[in-house]
Amino acid sequence: MNAAPQFVFGYGSLAVAGEGCHVATLRGYRRTWGVAMDNRIDLPGYKTYRLRADGSRPAIFVAFLDIEPAPDGGITGRCMPVDEQRLRELDERERNYDRVDVSDAIDVPRGRVWTYRGCAAGRARLRHGVRHRCAAVSRDYADDVRAALDEIASPEEAASVESLIGACGLEVLALRRVEIGASAEPSPGA
Repeated sequence: MNAAPQFVFGYGSLAVAGEGCHVATLRGYRRTWGVAMDNRIDLPGYKTYRLRADGSRPAIFVAFLDIEPAPDGGITGRCMPVDEQRLRELDERERNYDRVDVSDAIDVPRGRVWTYRGCAAGRARLRHGVRHRCAAVSRDYADDVRAALDEIASPEEAASVESLIGACGLEVLALRRVEIGASAEPSPGA
């Protein structure tokens, strides 16, 4: 017996084209810059960011897109087919988020649809970074999301990713992503 198809709705970095993906609209939500990671802390199997200009590691909170309820809202994204193994991998990758079932909010669901919504800790990190003026968005991340949305969303929706940066109290930095090995020791305070 085959399991019912499952998908992950990507509205940010997961909105890139891939095999078997289809464009969909998530009704009742809007994008926001809503979560962050603490760039001062090493977490095994995760990432950190360095300034492209000099390779230094800024003591900042790196922000990522999130969604929030908006009764009249709707966002365009891609539904990526997943199996249980891929869901576990994405759960690990998306550690600033909680996976939630949004099947009922997708315009034309083709099975069970999940998305990632900011977790309480990820949202608290961003609030802290904004409050202390040490929160930023990676230029590469913003450009990648914009490129994905330019392919599938209206020009206004794609442009909103950039306009939300300043509105959310963030700056954009030229950062280089650095992967941390799974066997790395966690930083103190992690």
